[in-house]
Amino acid sequence: MKKLAMIGCGGIGSYHLDHFMKFDGIELVGFCDLIPERAESFVQKSGKGKAFTEFKKMYDETNPDMVCIGIPPYKHGEIEFETIERGIHMFVEKPVSLDLGMAKEISGKITAKNLIAASGFQCRYDNINEPAKDYIAKNEIVVMQGSRVGGVPEVDWWRKKDLSGGQLVEQTVHQMDLLRYLLGEIETVYSIPTRGFIKDSEWAGYDTDDISTTIFKFASGITGTMMTGCYSLNGASWDSKLTFGTRTSRLDYVLCENVSIYGVEEQDKAEDSEGGVIKGDGMQRRNENEVGLRYNSSVDFGTICDRTFIDAVITGDPSKIRSPYSDAVKTLALVLACNESMITGQAVKVGV
Repeated sequence: MKKLAMIGCGGIGSYHLDHFMKFDGIELVGFCDLIPERAESFVQKSGKGKAFTEFKKMYDETNPDMVCIGIPPYKHGEIEFETIERGIHMFVEKPVSLDLGMAKEISGKITAKNLIAASGFQCRYDNINEPAKDYIAKNEIVVMQGSRVGGVPEVDWWRKKDLSGGQLVEQTVHQMDLLRYLLGEIETVYSIPTRGFIKDSEWAGYDTDDISTTIFKFASGITGTMMTGCYSLNGASWDSKLTFGTRTSRLDYVLCENVSIYGVEEQDKAEDSEGGVIKGDGMQRRNENEVGLRYNSSVDFGTICDRTFIDAVITGDPSKIRSPYSDAVKTLALVLACNESMITGQAVKVGV
């Protein structure tokens, strides 16, 4: 029986606790949060362990084999270094830091200590990734276009860009990670931020980008864009998805929901028609009746992600972890390069 502790008893911590409570092979021994009532609520919910407000004291008293770290982006550092020093395996929620240099140092120390470390990119475990990867492998992708639009989270630190990193770093990092996972590394980014649509009267102290738009160049030569915004007041304002296009077909990827492929079946191919395709200038239209192939998300990928980490610690074999800490650092480098571009107004090379 392996002992598991948790640091951070907020919303994301609760998400993981729901999974951990279902698992065999582990014992929940401690919950740590700066707000004692939140840590105590985890004890009450799980019926196990002890509440703490100091993580070192929790480590001293419970001696865990592994820890789940779910803290705000700006809080990373001391906790990870102490965890490594004590030889405790760890699961770290995304983004793993706002400081790339520190994240690299943590990654190096994890490797040196031969520890198992995973990150919270649970979308990699969704079953819709298999048909997406298969489509991309069998078709020459020409371009990709992505977007993620939502509202402003009701969390004080999120609305401060120097604490959260902004929406691209804190939320859209999931889509950015999937771009790497599905299409390969991105070499260069150019990002433009926009502010002014969200007023202080709506969110007092709001200090981040309403929208940002990024142009990518992948190592493969493919180009693409990502628009992300927290300006939305309802779901009708934008259709968030990733689109991968070839010369004859496309794949639409809706995070955590489905993958739809158009143009690979005869009935999905748009036909020439007067007014629809103008041969002189090359304008084309979609087939209004296209239905394509649809693959729905049908697995609890968050539970699979957490179970994979637990099993890796129990067996000592991390080979099934799809997002190890070291790889999460590469995604961090990508989103921080976008932030750098927003500041400098220049294209930025992505480097780890």
